[in-house]
Amino acid sequence: MTAYAAVVLAGGAGRRMGGRDKPALPVGGVPMRERVLTAVADASPRILVGPGPAIAGVRLTREMPPGGGPVAAVAAGLALLDMEVPVVALLAADLPLLTRPAVGDLLDHLHGVDRPRSAGTASRQRPRSVTADGACYVDRSGRRQTLCGVWRSAALRAALDRLTVRRGGDVAGAPLRELLAGLTVREVTWHGDDPGPWFDCDTERDLRRAEEWTR
Repeated sequence: MTAYAAVVLAGGAGRRMGGRDKPALPVGGVPMRERVLTAVADASPRILVGPGPAIAGVRLTREMPPGGGPVAAVAAGLALLDMEVPVVALLAADLPLLTRPAVGDLLDHLHGVDRPRSAGTASRQRPRSVTADGACYVDRSGRRQTLCGVWRSAALRAALDRLTVRRGGDVAGAPLRELLAGLTVREVTWHGDDPGPWFDCDTERDLRRAEEWTR
């Protein structure tokens, strides 16, 4: 088993959902944030960054200022992690198709584990000599889904420190791509029939589609 923590970001405004608490919306009768937290049930600790409510066995915190964006949320989550935690999964709270095997694929890829590929799993590559700072899924257009990834905690902290200095101590409103720029990332491709574990729900149509895939 790979020791890792999980930071789940749930502080978005949900503008395309009419301002509703998007991660609390159910898919298959289960709130999306609880689906994500279940997918990382073996992570320790599990940290939810957002307005809550609190969930048993999960630490709750809030980015500063509230609504300050993903980098501020990452900073709030990392602040609750012990320095000894080697790896942290950074996940959006609206990923209803995320599963533990999908997280496991990311962890294996980060550590260079090479296993046979089967339908519905990530592509495998031979172990590489370069140590990666993180691993994340890429969608079918080749775009990195950075909030469906796992990262070495030390590399992420160092990146946050650099960004904080560049921005004069204030990371509120900073884009996630600026935080992760310069990190070595292993890109993981999904080969399942479903939309992929990074599929997020920004609209009512997305919710309906997710419902279809979770039946």
